[in-house]
Amino acid sequence: MDLLHAVWLAILQGFTEFLPISSSGHLVLVPRFLGWPDQGLAFDVAVHLGTLTAVVMYFHRELLSMARAWFKSVAGGPASADSRLAWAVIWGTVPVAVAGFLLADMAETAMRSPLLVASTTAGFGVLLWLADVRGRRDRNEYSLSWSDVLIIGLSQALALVPGTSRSGITMTAGLLLGLDREASARFSFLLAVPVILAASLLETIRLLQAPVSPDWLAMAIGMLVSAGVAYLTIRYFLRFLGRIGMWPFAVYRLLVAVLIVYAFG
Repeated sequence: MDLLHAVWLAILQGFTEFLPISSSGHLVLVPRFLGWPDQGLAFDVAVHLGTLTAVVMYFHRELLSMARAWFKSVAGGPASADSRLAWAVIWGTVPVAVAGFLLADMAETAMRSPLLVASTTAGFGVLLWLADVRGRRDRNEYSLSWSDVLIIGLSQALALVPGTSRSGITMTAGLLLGLDREASARFSFLLAVPVILAASLLETIRLLQAPVSPDWLAMAIGMLVSAGVAYLTIRYFLRFLGRIGMWPFAVYRLLVAVLIVYAFG
């Protein structure tokens, strides 16, 4: 694999993974538009592990507090805000795990039509903007009820449809439920930890079963670059989200949808 391509694709993954614009769609479409060879499963696993590293590093204090509180609650200790948030992340992951088990093959074949991707990119972009405009934005992630968690978890399962964006649809659901922008983003990022970890493990198993040896240097570069870019993206996205809102991402998604229709329609 060309190492310059590896760097640019890692930057792309790190920048788009936690923004509501579908990182997987960008990893598929950008090489096609630029005429680059497909980067392959191994590289995709590496850059996803990079973004997982970034979110764990950024939220390490919160994750440690949640883990301690969760273990205490399992051992019979009193529930706390951190233990409830940990349970929310766990239960919020269940719908996408079930949907992934049942619909993964369909998502990788029948639902990869460019026009479908254009429709989901545009449609969920508009919904994101409406949620941002209409949402009350007066709650944080610690106020989530179990019904809220179920709704956000079910919405996350929709991310199996290409073009939806896992972060975008979970932020949309959070905003519709009254979370403020930063809280909806933080909970979306916390939900990314088990989802990316599980997906990376499954893809790694597939990779180990493949007959072709991966390009370890490209993978290492991709992982490191995507981790650094993703960390900075999370940091500055959360810092500026309260001021800029979701409209730039909605507009960007509409433009991408138009480009997909123009290129593949």
